[in-house]
Amino acid sequence: MPEIVVISGKGGTGKTSLTAAFAHLAKAAVVCDLDVDAPDLHLILQPEIETRQDFFSGHEAIIDPADCTRCGLCADVCRYQAVISASGGFSINPLKCEGCKVCVHFCPAQAIRFPERHCGRWFLSRTRFGPLVHAQLFPGAENSGRLVALLRQKARELASQTGRTLILSDGSPGIGCPVISSLTGTDAAVLVTEPTPSGLHDLQRVADLCRHFTIPIGVIVNKADLNPETTEAVQRWCEAENADFLGALPYDPAVTEAMVRRQAVTEFSDNGSSAPIRMVWARIVEQMQRTRSPRTAVTAAPVK
Repeated sequence: MPEIVVISGKGGTGKTSLTAAFAHLAKAAVVCDLDVDAPDLHLILQPEIETRQDFFSGHEAIIDPADCTRCGLCADVCRYQAVISASGGFSINPLKCEGCKVCVHFCPAQAIRFPERHCGRWFLSRTRFGPLVHAQLFPGAENSGRLVALLRQKARELASQTGRTLILSDGSPGIGCPVISSLTGTDAAVLVTEPTPSGLHDLQRVADLCRHFTIPIGVIVNKADLNPETTEAVQRWCEAENADFLGALPYDPAVTEAMVRRQAVTEFSDNGSSAPIRMVWARIVEQMQRTRSPRTAVTAAPVK
């Protein structure tokens, strides 16, 4: 089944608001929030959690004070300075521990346990737009890429079980590990940018990443009327790079008002940017239809 991921080279471009609008317009979609470090799609979709699971990844060292002989060897061999020395003995700072297991290996008293690290939680939820797969890493937790891969797997399983024909994902900003994990093997990436020099620069970076994984891209300029010259520069760049220019969306205060009301902008209003968003979604669906078989065709609400 087709997977579409909405990403941006930088934060604040409006990709989550657009993903929520696309989720409103799409039919038979499983929605997935892959921004596991700072998810916010749930603020608009207001999910009812049906399944809640802990996410474990990697390991962390824990010193058992009852077995510790206070020799201090663990502190000597730890290159990350994660071992804390106190009057009562030694302990591990979990924020500094990299899970390398060196202290576990060299401890002569075998006083250091090495359990899996509890990094966060993932959820399967119900929303007014259909199923939502989402997660939340704990502050400072790592392995976001592995959690993203898990969410995508669960989304595919859920789509197969429920007969839904599209996976629509809200990715992380930037070009880091969670973005790479969200892109690999997907069918198309929708890149959301803004008409600023930094927006264009970061668009080019994330486009290079997509090209590395041979992922087809389409580009949306949000708040395009705030800087028409840079919007035109983005269009010229798309033409030069053979990237699909999906549309330019105007600045619309209704988007903020819709977020305050926990609604997608296409739910909240038929004016302003709502009509262009519907046109953009229709273009995305049309492009996906050209590359998919009838059995896995993407469907969407009719453009009004």
